[in-house]
Amino acid sequence: MTRELGITASLIYKWHKEYSEFGSGSFPGKGNLKLTSEQEKIYDLERKLKEAELERDILKKAITIFSKSGR
Repeated sequence: MTRELGITASLIYKWHKEYSEFGSGSFPGKGNLKLTSEQEKIYDLERKLKEAELERDILKKAITIFSKSGR
């Protein structure tokens, strides 16, 4: 069967292992990453951290602008 499909047996074993590890998230397609629940949480926390840092930087600039105009 592998010859008919043009794939190797090792590829089937790889797919099986991947499916065992990630379940239905194994083959997401469209460039999506396969993430475990812990990796998803880390990714989400990193995104929130970047957003908070951006907000902080904007507020710092606003404080600088308002403190200069008040003089």
